[in-house]
Amino acid sequence: MAVKIRLQRHGSKKRPFYFIVIADARAPRDGKFIQKIGTYNPLTVPATILLDRQKALEWLHKGAQPTDTVRRILSFKGVLFLKHLLRGVKLGLFDEATAMVKFQAWHDEHEKNSRRRSDDHKKNQRTQRPVAPVVQKVEEVKAPIAEKPVEPVAETADVQQSGDTAEA
Repeated sequence: MAVKIRLQRHGSKKRPFYFIVIADARAPRDGKFIQKIGTYNPLTVPATILLDRQKALEWLHKGAQPTDTVRRILSFKGVLFLKHLLRGVKLGLFDEATAMVKFQAWHDEHEKNSRRRSDDHKKNQRTQRPVAPVVQKVEEVKAPIAEKPVEPVAETADVQQSGDTAEA
């Protein structure tokens, strides 16, 4: 049975979200799978990847073939580098402790670079965003509006008072 490590699409239209799964190569893309080993969200900047390294490494040692996109994800998360180091241990080039030290050094540097890239992106987004006022000012009218005379208002008041006295 040919086993693949591939992406299984979820999410709504134009809002993709993927599970990273172990599946039979003959199974449909979103169909039956053997095991779920992680998630991948390409909509966030940078893309969010949650992956169980140990399970991925186990399946790679068993012979599971990753698809092109999953291969890049595994490389980004260091699973392929760890597999490479463990193969060196198996061949007797160095011991497992040295392999883990090399992997930890790579992982620390990789996390630092990822954090720096994320911070730079956020900083660039803030500086590129134009600062536009929420409320725009309306131009003032150059000619003042002529005020209506106050006398008619006073006359109506006089009429009302004279009407009150006539009734009494």
